[in-house]
Order: sequence, then C-alpha cells, then structure tokens
Amino acid sequence: MTTMRPGTGASGPGPADPVVPGGPALPVGATGLPVGKAKSMFHLGFEVFIQNKLAIVGLIFLVIAVLFCFVGPLLYPTNQVTVNLANTNLPPGPGHPLGTDSTGYDQLGRLMTGGQVSLAIGFAAAIIATVVGTIWGAIAGFFGGWVDSVMMRIVDAVLSIPILFLLLFLVTIVKPSVPVMIFVLGLTAWLVPARLVRGESLALRVREYVQAVRVMGGSSWHSVLRHIMPNVVGTVIVNATFQVADAILLIAYLGYLGLGISPPATDWGGMLSNGTSYVFTNYWWLIYPPGIAIIIVVVAVNLVGDGLRDSVEVRLQRR
Repeated sequence: MTTMRPGTGASGPGPADPVVPGGPALPVGATGLPVGKAKSMFHLGFEVFIQNKLAIVGLIFLVIAVLFCFVGPLLYPTNQVTVNLANTNLPPGPGHPLGTDSTGYDQLGRLMTGGQVSLAIGFAAAIIATVVGTIWGAIAGFFGGWVDSVMMRIVDAVLSIPILFLLLFLVTIVKPSVPVMIFVLGLTAWLVPARLVRGESLALRVREYVQAVRVMGGSSWHSVLRHIMPNVVGTVIVNATFQVADAILLIAYLGYLGLGISPPATDWGGMLSNGTSYVFTNYWWLIYPPGIAIIIVVVAVNLVGDGLRDSVEVRLQRR
C-alpha cells in the first residue's frame, strides 16, 4: 500500500503543506508563509508602548503620584485648616517627616493636599481643552471654506495673546478656586488641539469612505461624528497627555506668582512660592519637596505622552 504525502496527488507532486513534527499542518498563504491571525491596532499599540521603557517608568511614577496625593491623606491624616503658630517652620523630625511650614501646617500632608489640587486641575483642564479643541478643529477642517477661515482666524487671534498674560488677566477679575481654575485653564488650552485636529480633518475629509457617506446622502454632521473624530483619536490622546503637563505647569506659575488657589487650600506652585521666602534661612524642606514633585509629575506625563505618540503612529497600520 502506497502512502501519499500531504499536497501530492495521483498526477504527481504538488505544493506540500508544511509539516510540523508532532503537530498538525499549518495553513499556507499565497506567499508560502504561514497564515496567522492579524493583530488588532490596539494590540500593536500596546506592544509598542510597553517596549518603551521610559514610558513605563513615567507611567509608574504618575501612578505613584496619584496614589500619594489621593490615598496618602487616608493613611497619614493631618490638619490642613487650622493654623498652629506654635509649630511654625519646624525641621523634619518625629511627628513631622517633612517638617512644618510658616503657618504650622504639616509639610507632608500639605504636599498631598496641594498635589490633589494640582493634579485635579491638570487632568480636568486637559479634558476640557481636548474636548473643545477636538470639536472645534473637526468642524473647521471638515466643512472648510468660509467656516474654516472664520473659526481658525479666531484661534489665531487668541493664540497671538501670551497664555500666561491671559491667565493673569482672568485670575485678577475672578476669585481663584478649583472650578474657576479648571474652567480658565481649559478654555485657554484648547487652541493647540484645535489646530492639530483641523489639520487631520483636512486630510480625512477627502478619503473614500467619507466621500461615500456624502454620495449615499449622509449628513455632514454624521461624517464629523462617525468618521472624522474617531479617526483623530490617536492625535487627540497624545496631545491630551501634554495638555496635562502644561496645565500643571501653568497652575504652578500662577501659584508661584501668588495668584493660585486661595488659602487654606494650596497647590504645589503656592507651596513653592511660600518656600522661596525662606531661601536664605536654609529651610530646604519648604522648597525642595514641592519643586521635586512638580518636576517628577511633569516629566512622567511627558514620558507617557512620548510612549503614546509612538503607539498611535500611522506606520503601525502596516506592521
């Protein structure tokens, strides 16, 4: 009895399937290579992100900062409301690991509560700026014409004003508080994502699937919401991370200038501003902790943003 090899017939030899010792044959594609399941875009992006060691380090530090600020006060409760002038400017020691400030507040507890304000304002302002900028840029880029000209001239006009100067003007006419700072920072930071999304929309509106929606009678708003905005999500996510870092720095600038959150609340910029009054008295615990916290969080957010930028590059679609 004659046993034929896989892929051979009575008429002669043919293309044989690859034989794996001890296992079934794998299917073969037109190129002669084994056919496997294609990886999703999310899977590819995740693989690229975890390969970026600096992005992973940044994400770890960012998670630690969030836990320190929001979970830390539950494990290390302190009084950040009542002034205690008997314990002013105490150096680090038992009972006060980072000493106390000029009003007797525990500096470690102050660092946690100040971080809550800085992080909350930074993330919330970034979300507002991203949402407003994405909608604005998608509409301007898709409709084009006079709509694009009017909307982008508004963006150019506001961008011509230095953001810090505009913030100084706004916080002098309204009382600084967490909701006010979120609103002010969010409505001054949407300009950059608007320009980015507008550029992406100009390229996407001429794609075949968008033109097909028009031919089939679909509305322009349907194209914007279902095709333009979902396809710019990569650019939006990457820009949102940098918006967080920018918002944290801006609130630190305002706090350093004494225009931040009103006492007894504080932020890292306000703590740093108070500490610089004692720079010549060697009260280092009033300066270094908030300054280092700002640097670590801003660098961590930027590292995560760099990793996300690599993950959503268009070249991943061809891997």
